[in-house]
Amino acid sequence: MDEDRFNIELRKFLKEVGVTSQREIERVARDGLAQGNTLTLRMTLTAENAPLKHVVERTISLGEDPSSSS
Repeated sequence: MDEDRFNIELRKFLKEVGVTSQREIERVARDGLAQGNTLTLRMTLTAENAPLKHVVERTISLGEDPSSSS
């Protein structure tokens, strides 16, 4: 395995995942499509040709102060 090439390809993939995921999360929050003051996110990473399944879950605040709703 060529470590340098692998690292470059991996970084490109992670950058694309990060940028596009952030855009989609921001769109959902901005358009008011989430219910409540939090958004529970789950990212599942799998590979078709390897035994890989990695799940990351997190609940994030939408930055709204519940006391400010009148």
